[in-house]
Amino acid sequence: MTVIDKVIVLGASGDQGLPLLDSLLAAGFKPTAGVRRTDAMQGSRHAELPVVHADIDDEESLVRAFDGQDGLAMHLPFEFDRARAAGFGARIASAARRAGLGKIVFNTSCFVADHDLGLSAHDGRRDIENAIAASGVPYVIVRPVVFMDNMIRIWSKPSIVNNSVFAYPAAPSLKINWICLEDVAAYVTTGLGRDDLTAEKVLVGGPETLLGDEVAERLSQAAGRTIRFQSLTPDEFASKMSLLVTGSPDVEPHGMYDRMAQFYRWYNAQPVSPLVVDVASALTKLPITPTPLAAWARRQDWNRI
Repeated sequence: MTVIDKVIVLGASGDQGLPLLDSLLAAGFKPTAGVRRTDAMQGSRHAELPVVHADIDDEESLVRAFDGQDGLAMHLPFEFDRARAAGFGARIASAARRAGLGKIVFNTSCFVADHDLGLSAHDGRRDIENAIAASGVPYVIVRPVVFMDNMIRIWSKPSIVNNSVFAYPAAPSLKINWICLEDVAAYVTTGLGRDDLTAEKVLVGGPETLLGDEVAERLSQAAGRTIRFQSLTPDEFASKMSLLVTGSPDVEPHGMYDRMAQFYRWYNAQPVSPLVVDVASALTKLPITPTPLAAWARRQDWNRI
């Protein structure tokens, strides 16, 4: 079994990559950022990290980037073209095998079912998983549910700060084990360090199963004022996203915002929430100390966007 010491990180410069780098460094790993632009880390808190060019559309660049590394930790951009997403997975898996990597840990960045759902972004994630599993390289796939950090994004936090409303495309009855990005990073880091885990898919989430009103209660405690939960329909969510980004509330059928909303249409329609996590089972494989939402919320500034 290869000892995992040097780790290349794909997606290092993003919101999920930076806490992962924090976690890897704290655990004693030696990470390198695999990036398309070699200046991608400039201005970040990890600006001094070694960087290599790595393009997920170019297998040869990945082979070069992976050369001399022990393991790979990655998350990937959401891709609504399933064939293109499958290409990402095929190239990464092939490059990892050719470079002789000792382990791959893939953070799917969303819930992934064990069967196709007819949702392009979701099913493309499954194709990436399948390519990794077929590569012959030991792997751990970390499947987080919904990020607490979604609440501090530009499409969510202004409503909390300005209107004391937590608006989200979750039905009032939809139960979710919200998870913070630091915990996702901890799960990925732990997966890299467990040499006994060689072919695992682990659904992970935070320690509490919460309804939207219960999330709002915890945000209220952290903010020191009453915050109300507003359940958006997925279509309302898509329209708000379109308005924020394009200036128009009109949503093109089967366009990006409509496809984003498809996830929540599916989640909300299930008789049993797929976003509920058996945390105890996950912790037997990837033991960390998961963060309650109230503790995460207390670390945020709810008076400033």
